[in-house]
Amino acid sequence: MHNLALALHHQGYQVTGSDDEIKEPSRSRLAAAGLLPAKEGWFPEKLESKPGAVILGMHARADNPELLKAQELGLKVYSFPEYFYEQSKDKTRVVIGGSHGKTSITSMIMHVLKTLGKDFDYMVGSTVEGFDTMVRLSDSAPFIILEGDEYLSSPIDRRPKFHLYKAHIALLSGIAWDHINVFPTFDNYVEQFRIFADQLPDQGQLVWYAGDPELKQIASRLRESVNRTSYDVPEYTIENGVTVVKFEGEKFPLAVFGKHNLANLEGAREVCKLLGVGGKEFYRAAQSFKGAGRRLELVAQTPNRTIFRDFAHSPSKLKATMDAVREQFPDRKLIGCFELHTFSSLSENFLEQYAGTTLGADVPLVYFNPAVVAHKKLAPVSATKVKNAFADQRVFVSTDPEVLRELIVQEFTPGSVLLMMSSGTFDGIDIKGLLV
Repeated sequence: MHNLALALHHQGYQVTGSDDEIKEPSRSRLAAAGLLPAKEGWFPEKLESKPGAVILGMHARADNPELLKAQELGLKVYSFPEYFYEQSKDKTRVVIGGSHGKTSITSMIMHVLKTLGKDFDYMVGSTVEGFDTMVRLSDSAPFIILEGDEYLSSPIDRRPKFHLYKAHIALLSGIAWDHINVFPTFDNYVEQFRIFADQLPDQGQLVWYAGDPELKQIASRLRESVNRTSYDVPEYTIENGVTVVKFEGEKFPLAVFGKHNLANLEGAREVCKLLGVGGKEFYRAAQSFKGAGRRLELVAQTPNRTIFRDFAHSPSKLKATMDAVREQFPDRKLIGCFELHTFSSLSENFLEQYAGTTLGADVPLVYFNPAVVAHKKLAPVSATKVKNAFADQRVFVSTDPEVLRELIVQEFTPGSVLLMMSSGTFDGIDIKGLLV
C-alpha cells in the first residue's frame, strides 16, 4: 500500500492515507515523500474533503471508521487489485500467479525488461535491485506486470486478488495448498486457479509449469481459444559453484541457483517471449539477476561460511529451498532453520503437511512463538506436536529466540551453510549477526 501511495504521488496525484501502525521501511519512505500521516489512527473527518477515490487495504476491517464514512458519503472505494485494474484498462496485463515463485518470476521479468530498455508498469511483492519502488503506474507503458496473489482482495471483497486483474497473459507456477483460513479444503483452493485460468480472453495466453499435476489438468480443460505453453527446468550444470544454463548451444552462467529458481527463470523467459524478447537475449539479461528480496537472498558470507534468507513458509517451498541449497553446496554442512509464522503453518490441522520437508538439512531447526499462535486465535500447539508433524526425529523445536540463536551459533561451524526461512523475523534475531 505504501508503494502504491509513492507511485501515485510520483504521478502527480494528491495522496493521503491512514493506518494504526506504520513500521519501517514504510515510515521513512513515506516521510521522505511528505506522505507520512501526522498521527497514526483512523480519522473519518479526513473523508469530508471527498477525495476522488479511496483505496482499501487488507489491514483495515469491515467496520473501519474511515471506510464506513466513505460508504456513507458515497465515495468510490477500490480494493488494491481493483485500483490496479482501473489504472491498466488500456494496457496488456501480464499476471504471475501460483502458490510459490510469484515474486521471483515477476522480479526476473522486470529485471530483464529493464535491462533491455523496455517501458513497462509493474507491481511486485518484494524489493528488487534496480527499482526504487515495488509499484510503477504510468501513462506511457504499453503493458503491466502484476504479481497475482490468490488471497482476498479486501475486508469487504472476498474474491482472490488475481481474479480482479483480468489477465491477457497469465503464468501459473504451481499449486500447493495455503491460506486454509480462507480456503478450508485443497479442492476449494485449486478452484481459485481454475477460475483465474478460465477468465483468460480468447487468444489470451496461459504459461504453466509442466511439473505440476493440478496445472496440467487446468491447462487441458481450458477452452481451445486460449493459447497454452508449458515450461520446465532447463538444461543446466553446476561448474565451480556456479549454475550454468545451456540454451540453444550457448552457456549462460547465472547468479541464482536451484531447480525451483531455474524453472521460474524458464517461466519468465516464456512470458518475455510473448512480449517480444528472444531466448538468448533473455538469458544474457538474466545473467545479472541476483534474486528478489528475501528469496534465497545471500545475507552474508566468509570464505567458509554462508547465510541465506528465504521467504519460504509453505511445505513445498520449504522443501524446494532446502533442496536447492543442498544441491548447490553438496559438501557443506546445511543448517536449515524454519519459523512457523503464518496462519496455515501454525494450524494443527495443517502441520502434518510439513512431514519430511526438513530431511535435506544436516541440522534441522524449527521455531515458533506461542504468542503468535494466540494472536491468530488458533488452538495452542506444543513443541512435541510440531516435532512429530515434521516426521524427522532430528528436528529441534524452540519457542525461545535466544535459545535458538545460541544453538545456531554453536552449530554454525566452518564449512557450514545457514538457511533461515520465514515470512516473519524470528522475533528479532539479527541474522547477519549470526556470522560471528
